[in-house]
Amino acid sequence: MLKTGSRLQSQVCDAQVIIIKAPAGDVELACGGQPMIDVTESPAAGLTPATGLDGGTQIGKRYVDAEDTVEVLVTKPGVGSLSLDGTALDIKSAKPLPSSD
Repeated sequence: MLKTGSRLQSQVCDAQVIIIKAPAGDVELACGGQPMIDVTESPAAGLTPATGLDGGTQIGKRYVDAEDTVEVLVTKPGVGSLSLDGTALDIKSAKPLPSSD
C-alpha cells in the first residue's frame, strides 16, 4: 500500500521517488517492470529493466497515471520507466496559466 511521503527506490536502476499523491487501495508501483522498494531496503541482485519499460525517469519531474490517482516526484533519475499496476505513468504536464487580457 502506497503512502503519501514514502520514499521508494527501483530494484533495476538508480531511480528514487517520493509519493506525492497516493491512491486508495493496494496497488503496485514499479520501475522497469519490478516493484519499487523502500529506500532503506536492499534491491535484489541481477535485475534489469524489462523491454519496453526502459525509457527512463527524469529528475525533478512528476509522474501521474491517466486517472490522476497517483503522483510521484523523481528525486534520482534512472533508466527504468515508472508504472502503476502494469500501466505506464506519464510526465505531468504544466497547468496553463489564465490569459491576461
